[in-house]
This record gives sequence, structure tokens and C-alpha cells, in this order.
Amino acid sequence: MYPDSVKNLLQRFPLFKSLTDYEIAPILNIAQNRTYRQGAHVFMQDEPLTNVYFIHQGKMKIYRTDIHGKEQIINVLNGGDMFPHQGFFRNDNYPAHAEVMEEAVLTFIPIPLFEDFLINNPEVSIKIFRVLGDKIVDLQNRLEEKILRNTYEQIILLLLRLGKKHGLETAAGRLTLTTHFTNKDLANMIGSSRETVSRTLTQLKKKQLISTDRSGNTVLNTKQLKEELF
Repeated sequence: MYPDSVKNLLQRFPLFKSLTDYEIAPILNIAQNRTYRQGAHVFMQDEPLTNVYFIHQGKMKIYRTDIHGKEQIINVLNGGDMFPHQGFFRNDNYPAHAEVMEEAVLTFIPIPLFEDFLINNPEVSIKIFRVLGDKIVDLQNRLEEKILRNTYEQIILLLLRLGKKHGLETAAGRLTLTTHFTNKDLANMIGSSRETVSRTLTQLKKKQLISTDRSGNTVLNTKQLKEELF
């Protein structure tokens, strides 16, 4: 890919948007682009951490597995996101698996070279810290949900969170999930069982808090879902 094309792609990200041609030039010299097919793994948990990735299009599932192979979904990322969020300025391994949910176009930069770039561009470092701060707050909120909320409420909060990130407003107070999540996916996001998720979704449908459109997408009645929590 030509440098101008890489530059145009990278400048879609808030991290690089304000950089001058001179400031972004070092990144253009080290950045590479690659297309990954659905189902491919970009990296595996505990492999040596080598690159930081930026998503131009597609969706990525970030998940961990325990010694028994049980899956815990950490996040689902879209175009405009970067990953992983762990490992800068330290020797480490990838903390999770990264699997392609929808064919993805990624830019990747070797971690040591990206760290050098951050040192020489402190304004980008500050933006990185803000991204990491948002991730910490999100993890704190999820931990609080796990401790203080029952499973029924956790599933509602999960649906609202997914709606905010992967939803499209189709009517007043309603969001349609544009990404398909199986009951197993939802269960793996909150450490529950597929059966529990299935029962809860059936309850929510009976209460008309969620529904399914003609394309099979889940539609959230966000206002009533929020009211159900209180």
C-alpha cells in the first residue's frame, strides 16, 4: 500500500488526526496493512507481544481461555479501535486471543518502534493514556456489575452496553444490534451459562423489552430496559 494511502487510513484515528506530515512520517515508514479473513486469529493468548493494531474495517473478538478451554470474551472491537491495550513500555505477552469476526483490514506497527514514536510525540502519548483510562473505567464498571448485580440485571446491562457500541438507532428509544451475538457469546461476556442467557432473553421478549426484526437482528427497547433496572 502506498504511503499516502496508509497516511489517509491512519489519520482517521483520533490518535493521529492532528499530526502534521512531518510528525506522522515516522509512522508511515514502519506501518503495514493486512486483510484478515473471518475466523482468522491475529494473535494468540500468551504469544510474545510484537505489534499494536488499528482497525480500519471489520470486527475483532478479544477473548481469553482458561486451562480447561473455557472462553471469556473481553471485548468486541470495530473500525476505529486499537488493540491490544496492554504491553506498552514493558516486556509482555499478548493478554488474550484476537479473532476476526468479520473480514478486517488492519494496520500494525511493531511495539518497540511505536514506543519510540510515542516518546517523540508526547501529545499522542496523552491520547493513548486517555484511551487506556477509558478502558480502566469500563473494566471497573463491569466488575461493579458482577459484584452488585444479579445475572438478570447483568444481562440487561450487557445488552445496553452492546447497543451503545454496536447498535443503530432505528426508532425513538430503540436500537438494533448490527453485530450478531449468539447466546453463548453473551454468556461468555459475563461468565454465565448459555441456558441462563436464553431464559433471560425469553423473559425480556415476553416483557417486550427486546424483539427480533425480519433480518434476525436483536432490537432493544433501551428506555424500558433501563427502567427495568430500577
